[in-house]
Amino acid sequence: MRVIICGAGRVGYGIAERLSAEDNDVTVIDTSSELIRGIRDTLDVRGFVGHGSHPDVLEAAGAQQADMIIAVTLHDEVNMVACQVAHSLFNVPTKVARVRSQSYLRKHYSDLFSRDHMPIDVIISPEQEVGEMVLRRIALPGATDVVRFADDNIAMVAIECLDECPVINTPLAQLSELFPDLLSTVVGVSRDGRLFIPHSADQLMAGDLAYVVSAREQVRRTLGLFGHEEPEATRIVIAGGGNIGLYVARSIEARQSRTKVKIIESSRERAIEIADELRRTVVLHGDALDQKLLIEADIQDTDLLVALTNDDHVNILASAMAKRLGCKSNMALVNDPTYQDFTRTMGIDSFVNPRNVTISRVLQHVRRGRIRAVHTIQRGAAEAIEAEALETSPLVGAALRDLELPDGMRIGAIFRDGKMIKPAGSLVIKPKDRVVIFALPEAVRQVEQMFRVSLEFF
Repeated sequence: MRVIICGAGRVGYGIAERLSAEDNDVTVIDTSSELIRGIRDTLDVRGFVGHGSHPDVLEAAGAQQADMIIAVTLHDEVNMVACQVAHSLFNVPTKVARVRSQSYLRKHYSDLFSRDHMPIDVIISPEQEVGEMVLRRIALPGATDVVRFADDNIAMVAIECLDECPVINTPLAQLSELFPDLLSTVVGVSRDGRLFIPHSADQLMAGDLAYVVSAREQVRRTLGLFGHEEPEATRIVIAGGGNIGLYVARSIEARQSRTKVKIIESSRERAIEIADELRRTVVLHGDALDQKLLIEADIQDTDLLVALTNDDHVNILASAMAKRLGCKSNMALVNDPTYQDFTRTMGIDSFVNPRNVTISRVLQHVRRGRIRAVHTIQRGAAEAIEAEALETSPLVGAALRDLELPDGMRIGAIFRDGKMIKPAGSLVIKPKDRVVIFALPEAVRQVEQMFRVSLEFF
């Protein structure tokens, strides 16, 4: 696939890194010669210095032969115009744009991005995507990652196995025997920095991070079996009243009437602005690292601090400080991947990486075949994929035990007729089933092939 990426920042670099590693033909455009030099030196991609929305730059980058353009510069207008030019002049089939301003995304303006006006196939709003991820984590305390599939009927949760976890040192096959009605499957395990697909004879150990696919209605039961029975937070302090903080607070007001929210915002003007927009949320003006302000916000009686400022250092330090002052739990927005390996030792219970969220959304549209959703795990160490089975798929028609599946993948669930089915050796996948798969990088291409439309299908 030939892909043009406009923007060589963290997100653009991350997308280019993933796509070039999978042998796609990738070209990156950015106005910064320094960023382009860096991306050329470290990745197997072409780089052009210039404006991604300028026709001559797009032409030089090979837009006439491109299959997809992904515009993720810092400026919404540049991203939108790049897609418009790619469509109007070069007929690029698939156009993806990052749009951050919520003004463009209001429902009554939804026709703006139609084919007759500004033809963009996929709009990615980092604020909304990250905000929804934060809300899912808040709703399921005890899970360090939450991804939803099959129209919200299936979830994959990452669960830390603590010393008192009831299911450690027990073969996974035995867990299925002990809880036959539990619609949950362990599909991946992260142990000592290595992510692997477990077999039925494998056991979970204290310190493991288990990736579990479960029916939505049984996620809380699953967390309980792993020893996580933390109550849902009803008193929350948000550090940072930017777009994400405002989105989270507004959503909590709309969805959870019992939850009390306070926001700490360092800009006086912004604090006044969001206070006018919110009805029940208390907005405090000040620094989230000010211990006196945290105490004034009753941090010692708070269930959860969510640090959502634009500064990783502030987010990490505010989270750690809140914990020391008596806050039960914390969650931090962490952009820099180098910090993510140390969050646990710093006392951070869970973190959200905006770049990962955005890359997952892009991969969903890059993957070939009937791929409905993709979530990248641990900076590309694995992917959770939802795909639709076709009549021509090699998965269809034979019992799972008779299929020669690659070692680097595991089926976590099948969604059929509105219900989740737990995979078993005797199960036969049918056409139109939606299959949730956990795959290591070396198996992703094979997963794509399983769900591609073959020529005989037509």
